[in-house]
Order: sequence, then structure tokens, then C-alpha cells
Amino acid sequence: MGKTFGEFAVGQRFETPGRTVTESDVMIFAGLTGDYNPVHTDEGFAASTPFGTRIAHGPMGIGMAFGLASRLDLIDGTVVALLGVTWKFTAPVKPGDTIKAGIEVLQTRDVKNPEHGFVEWSIEIVNQTGAVTSSGTAQLLMRRQRPASANWGETKAL
Repeated sequence: MGKTFGEFAVGQRFETPGRTVTESDVMIFAGLTGDYNPVHTDEGFAASTPFGTRIAHGPMGIGMAFGLASRLDLIDGTVVALLGVTWKFTAPVKPGDTIKAGIEVLQTRDVKNPEHGFVEWSIEIVNQTGAVTSSGTAQLLMRRQRPASANWGETKAL
């Protein structure tokens, strides 16, 4: 179960585990989004670009960063909404690269609804060589209490 609003503090830092991006990931993302740009899906075309090979879709990395945050149990069941994202892409992610995300809490504040709170993160995605591939901020609406209906992953005696 993820962290609640009150468990985040400005300056807190988290580093996710790594995840290797596969050719299947890129093709599945292309199919889900309908983005079949040849720089992602056509090795012959991509070989003639400055990248020299196919690259992953930029937004796929953003999604993977949130998935990696879930693996740290930061947001599962406690995030209400993703309110906004700003992002900068600085280096390609290629099939075979292993990425991980560094997350820092930039801001927390109360909101009108007393059941929720606002949390802003800075996120930096790095590859296996430590190169920053993209970075940005994310604004999240978080629960102040863990919902009883979302107790997955807990061990219970039978």
C-alpha cells in the first residue's frame, strides 16, 4: 500500500529499482498509442537517424517512472489523481537500456478537501550508465488515509 499525504516530506528522496526496456515494450507502446513513428518501429529507418537505432517513445519512460514508483510502494492505492506533469527529454532510451528513477519531494500542501493533500515530485530517469534520459515534475493528489478496500499485498492468517 502506498504512502499517504502525511508520509511525504519536502526533501525526501527515493531511488527506484531498475527496469530493462525491451523491444516488446516499444512495440506494445506503439500499438497502445497508435504511434508507429519509424524512429520507434523501423530499424532500417532508425539506423539512418542520429540515434543509429530505434528508440523508445518519450512518454513511455514517464509511464515507466510511475510504475517504478509503484514498486517502491509510494502511490499504490493512495494516489487520487495525477494533476500535471512537466517534462524534458535529454537522451534517448533504446531497447536494452535499463532505467531507474530518482524521485524527490519538492512540495506538500493542504487542499480544500480535508481527505486529500497535494504533493509535487521532481523525477529524474537515468540509464545504466548514469546518463539522465529525461526529467520533470509531477503534481499528485494524495489520500490522507489508506482506504480499507485496498489492502492488496497484505499477509493474512487463514
